[in-house]
Amino acid sequence: MTYCVGLLLNAGMVFLADTRTNAGIDNIATYRKQFVFCEPGERIIVIQTAGSLSVTQTVIAKLTEAIEDPESGPDSSILQAPTMLRVAEMVGQTLSDVSADISAKVSRMTQAASASMIVGGQRRGGAQRLFMLYPEGNFIEATEDTPYLQIGEHKYGKPILDRVVTPDTSLEDARKVALLSMDSTLRSNLSVGMPLDLLVVHRDACAIAEQTRIEAGDADFLAMSEAWSSALRDSFKAVP
Repeated sequence: MTYCVGLLLNAGMVFLADTRTNAGIDNIATYRKQFVFCEPGERIIVIQTAGSLSVTQTVIAKLTEAIEDPESGPDSSILQAPTMLRVAEMVGQTLSDVSADISAKVSRMTQAASASMIVGGQRRGGAQRLFMLYPEGNFIEATEDTPYLQIGEHKYGKPILDRVVTPDTSLEDARKVALLSMDSTLRSNLSVGMPLDLLVVHRDACAIAEQTRIEAGDADFLAMSEAWSSALRDSFKAVP
């Protein structure tokens, strides 16, 4: 399984994904689940994936192939799409097609092949937008009332997001709350694991502000995790 989260804020966007995949407790591996397509200053598109690795890798491969095709246009390349809504539609259609194709091939083995995705970004002159895509290709969009989206093992990291995140949350605080949301998930679910991929985008920059891989044993992450645990213990003791 996995855990990915994206935050849509007035100041920009924050994305965080783990890298663990498993097909049973004896078959665990590391695969990137955060992908960035960027023309600095013009547009940036971030895709995070959860679910069947065969589906997600095929979708990313098809999207990349379309981008690299010299004959591609606004209807086939996400880097030429006129709006982020159109990007979400194109990724959703590719996800739906790939899911249906792979599911048909494995149906004889009564296996499922599905995936979900977070797609976010901005093009020059357009608004920041953040979408969550379902296996069927349909999607929902982040709003001012709910300025974040999650896929994968989301329940463990959701409470802190509900309590902290608003559109006015700073990028620094958003970065921290995303990491604490991931820390809660790492502690409660072994199917989510490090390293972590963190991406920060400033509003209207259409470029990467920060792209970091956080490895297991990272001193700053461990210190933050322990500080959060201590704060929770102290708060618990203070409750009458």
